[in-house]
Amino acid sequence: MTYTSGEQMEQEVDDSLHSSHSSFREKLLEHLFIAELLKKSWKTGRCDIEVAKSEVDSKGYDLIVEAEGILRHIQLKSTKLGGKAANQKIHQSLSSKPSGCVVWMFFDDVSLQVDHYLFFGGAPGEKLPSLGDKVAKHTKGNADGKKLERPMIRQLPKGSFTRVDTFEQLYERLFVL
Repeated sequence: MTYTSGEQMEQEVDDSLHSSHSSFREKLLEHLFIAELLKKSWKTGRCDIEVAKSEVDSKGYDLIVEAEGILRHIQLKSTKLGGKAANQKIHQSLSSKPSGCVVWMFFDDVSLQVDHYLFFGGAPGEKLPSLGDKVAKHTKGNADGKKLERPMIRQLPKGSFTRVDTFEQLYERLFVL
């Protein structure tokens, strides 16, 4: 594909770009989320938010964020608007982290603008609610074609999440007592 302008590229984004560059898109959405956190802190005049990144994604979270005296371990998930994801796979270790939570972003696949969020977690300062007993399976089969269980990963249905329409509302849910 050859593009002569950013506008033309935006109009021609298709599913192949999302699948072939999903890691790029995931990082982009993570940075947009961090930017919203920093912008909120700036606009309140506090400029005291702290953000740390997990170097290894083995304990179920992507970011550690402290704001308003609340420490959150946050797992970020994303789905394009109209996507068919009916659940998310969550590592059980997130349950042991202070105020662990999952933020699921739903974004426009052309502009990458976040439309709304789904939230799973307790109130600020509270632990993550139960992830349930549904053990997730690997997406690909082994040599025999069998999809093995992932004992530390739980499959959490979309209905377990709470819809949050704006970043302002999400920030309140994350950090305001």
